[in-house]
Amino acid sequence: MAKICEICGKGPMVGSHVSHAHNVTKRRWLPNLQKVKVVTENGSVKRMRVCASCIRSGKIQKPASVR
Repeated sequence: MAKICEICGKGPMVGSHVSHAHNVTKRRWLPNLQKVKVVTENGSVKRMRVCASCIRSGKIQKPASVR
């Protein structure tokens, strides 16, 4: 399964890890993905993989808790 946010499309970024001796190796930064239940446009509830920045910014709407 791809490590991509289903809302904004944020995915892994690549770069280099540079040691003190300037040895360079490849590394990846992964997005902080969470599985959350989201209310879609038609009102149905769907489980999606969403990054934490989309959750914090309010780009998704969580369903009301049933208690």
